Amino acid sequence: MMQLHALASAGRDWHISRMLSEFRPTAPLPAPPKAFNMARYVLTHAADLGDKTALSVVTPVGTGETHWTYGQLDRAVRGVAGGLLAQGLTPGDRVLLRLGNTVDFPLAFLGAIAAGLVPVPTSSQLTEAEITKMAAMISPRMIIAGNEIALPSGTDAPVLDVRALHMLSEHTPAPFHMGDPERPGYIVFTSGTSGKARAVVHAHRAIWARRMMWDGWYGLTRDDRLMHAGAFNWTYTLGTGLMDPWSVGATALIPAAGTTSDQLGPLLAREGATIFAAAPGVYRQMLRTTLPALPALRHGLSAGEKLPAVTRARWIDATQKPIHEAYGMSECSTFISGAPSHPAPTGTLGYPQPGRHIAVLDADGQITPRGTPGIMAVHRSDPGLMLGYLGAEQDTKNRFSADWFLTGDTVSMAADSAITFEGRSDDIMNAGGFRVSPIEVEAAMALHPGIHEAACAEVAVKDDATTIACFYTPENEPTPEDLLSAHAHAHLAHYKCPRLFIPLDTLPRGANNKLLRATLRERFEAGELTQL
Repeated sequence: MMQLHALASAGRDWHISRMLSEFRPTAPLPAPPKAFNMARYVLTHAADLGDKTALSVVTPVGTGETHWTYGQLDRAVRGVAGGLLAQGLTPGDRVLLRLGNTVDFPLAFLGAIAAGLVPVPTSSQLTEAEITKMAAMISPRMIIAGNEIALPSGTDAPVLDVRALHMLSEHTPAPFHMGDPERPGYIVFTSGTSGKARAVVHAHRAIWARRMMWDGWYGLTRDDRLMHAGAFNWTYTLGTGLMDPWSVGATALIPAAGTTSDQLGPLLAREGATIFAAAPGVYRQMLRTTLPALPALRHGLSAGEKLPAVTRARWIDATQKPIHEAYGMSECSTFISGAPSHPAPTGTLGYPQPGRHIAVLDADGQITPRGTPGIMAVHRSDPGLMLGYLGAEQDTKNRFSADWFLTGDTVSMAADSAITFEGRSDDIMNAGGFRVSPIEVEAAMALHPGIHEAACAEVAVKDDATTIACFYTPENEPTPEDLLSAHAHAHLAHYKCPRLFIPLDTLPRGANNKLLRATLRERFEAGELTQL
């Protein structure tokens, strides 16, 4: 009788979950071991695949390349770990990474984690002013820096250059620091609607959650050769391009710095890449030239920003290969996607990955009926969800409604659980995969003496391309664009800088005097606002 009651209850719950916009995993991912280290997990195949190539940094001409076996990679990472500890650092200390697009980046990142330290990767494009604010938030015990990359001021943290880092890789290897998978593993920065960068703390178990992407997005096996077109120091590359292939025993292929978009197609063909990962803009640029036949390629992966339908169609027409897209965020990586075994229906983001627990909520925090728009939410039990924002407990609490983390994006869930993106719930902009706060850009532009007030928005300039536009009211006459661009680059990382500068008599505001950035975007895309 009890078994019949349980079955009836399970059937009722299933029926309810089909009626409501909640997706419950039928087989949740098992918890990681109690003694766990993220770097050890990533390099677990060094024991059985020591001589297999783990990483190839490839060049269009085939010379000047570097190749790392799993054994060499494991040895270098544990050497860096031992060397960092020998510098006087102790587990839990934070290490700020200021490195460029080189293999030094994953070595420093995994080496720090192997030692129980907490690495903080940052974009090499950040200016001194930007990185100074971030460093003040995390109080690093050490900075690992590449040449000619801006460093924070006002900190007494010692700086380890790349030459010294290379020497550390030859240090006596340290054992992996094992501990609670819930302890902090690494920190990434994200921009919020406040315009203030926030430090997102992830646990060691975040890498364990990425197992759900193997079948739920990639279709990844140890026989794959996955090429990622992003830079080493981008978290998309770090996860999808390096750590995930290594976690299954596959080979990661990274084009060397300086490789152009027209060289990527021939590289894919020459290297026999079976999976290709890139941001939408890279696909768009590659399609400007004729692509070679890619017989080994099974499919492409896209993330970081929305893939335009026209770009997808042109890629499929040119290569006869599909692209599987994923949706995610700094606080929870990617958790909605199409996959080779379960392609996303046309016009949707895809499906919740196996093991995910998500819901679509209304303004009162209640689960909406299927097909009804609401806020995308992730259950707090998701192993990929952040621990919280460093030093901002209230900000962390504000992102939750009971047990649900609110992403801030408006979506709807179909009867088959496919997710459709309905619109942005805030004014956050996307620049080549980086989330950018308009408030931060506006504050920088307002420092220019010729700007009285500024409002920034991401606007569509083509069917398959968007850019950041700065709408502003001049103090007197409009300032030449080249001067405004130079001002922006002096205060902001390159990817945050507006590409369009549009002077207006006034900026639209609502009844509460709030800037209506969406109105500016809509009017621009309707052709009502143009550059003067």
